[in-house]
Amino acid sequence: MVAGEIAIRPAVEADAPQVAEVYLVSRRELVSFAPLAHPDEAVKRWVADQLIRASAVTVAVSGAGLGTIVGMMALTRRDGVGWLDHLYVSPSHVGRGIGTRLLEHAKAELGSPIRLYTFQANEGARRFYERHGFRALAFCDGSGNEERCPDVLYEWTETT
Repeated sequence: MVAGEIAIRPAVEADAPQVAEVYLVSRRELVSFAPLAHPDEAVKRWVADQLIRASAVTVAVSGAGLGTIVGMMALTRRDGVGWLDHLYVSPSHVGRGIGTRLLEHAKAELGSPIRLYTFQANEGARRFYERHGFRALAFCDGSGNEERCPDVLYEWTETT
């Protein structure tokens, strides 16, 4: 699907370096309060060896020939629930509707319900998800995530 110079498509193994870069840059610039639990090289290996192979990773691609990845998300399904495990947009492309397009794709792909965690301190992400119909189910102390930062469990259902 292509609209406004952005294409949404499934990730392939060759996308791993760019997917890792979007993830790392976004985490550093937009989620700096929650430092990464692993060094860059370990994150790059995880993206290449595990994330793209084990999850339904979707990328938002921009640029001439649509060759530059500017957003990514990873979806899984566990026990009848769809999970949005990761959604990151390159900081230089935030505010252009890319996150919304990825989220719409997730809703179409997973159906209802969809759950996700985001950090309590990530006010921008919380506003984004709430604007798109997600509601907070639980506020957690962070003991369940690698960063040890308090988080929020959100859920979207078609009736939300």
